[in-house]
Amino acid sequence: MATNEQWQLTMKAAELYERCPARYILGPWAPLLVETAHVTAGERVLDVACGTGVVTRAAAERVGRRGRVVGIDLNPGMIAVARSLAAIDDAPIEWLERSALDLGLDGTSFDAVLCQQGLQFFPDKPVALREMRRVLDRNGRLALSVWNNVGIYNTAVSAALAQFVGSDTAARFNASRKTPAADELQQLVMEAGFSDVEVSVSRINVHLPQIDQFVLEHLAATPVASALEAVDAEARRKIGASAREQLQHYADGDGITYPEETHVLTARRK
Repeated sequence: MATNEQWQLTMKAAELYERCPARYILGPWAPLLVETAHVTAGERVLDVACGTGVVTRAAAERVGRRGRVVGIDLNPGMIAVARSLAAIDDAPIEWLERSALDLGLDGTSFDAVLCQQGLQFFPDKPVALREMRRVLDRNGRLALSVWNNVGIYNTAVSAALAQFVGSDTAARFNASRKTPAADELQQLVMEAGFSDVEVSVSRINVHLPQIDQFVLEHLAATPVASALEAVDAEARRKIGASAREQLQHYADGDGITYPEETHVLTARRK
């Protein structure tokens, strides 16, 4: 995922993505999105921009053997890692390398469409939303999330990047946090043909372990990896140390625990 659909990660980067941001930053939100969508046993669920599948697997646990779950992502590395992970018992998942702008799936074929932190990456959001609506059955449900702000962790990491790598690299790292405001998000979804559109703010505490190491592994799983590799080991060490120092107020055991916010939108197909 990226500010456009050209953010392609290597297999190694996708593995780091699963180990770091997917597990610690995105994973804690997955049950919330599935719960918000009211996913139940036997339903058909599509996860758009699934990454390595944290939301997809949470949905599969809900629908069970009688249901159907499909995870789609444009990035082959993400899909490869998703396929490599242990399957959920009695909940088969179909993993597809597809664009959100052209899902290539039959219309009215899903009861719920989920999209966690993906909308901000799509180069044409209205087209992506219309595709999500197209594949939903009558009265089908949409649940998606986008970050509410840059966030405490990203602010610290981007400041460290700006100091030791460059401002362009810092801006690129924060691209995933450039999200529509609540009213803009609601308008986009309504114009795509959805009804009963509601936007709320959800908050949780996120725990990240061994912050110096986590920051560097996280960065290696993003499009700024090449910029990070271009600086020397001392600069990389300073990036991790700077982030840790900025986040020391949130120190907790082996890492940090800090509050995070996201917009959560729900809607129905008319």
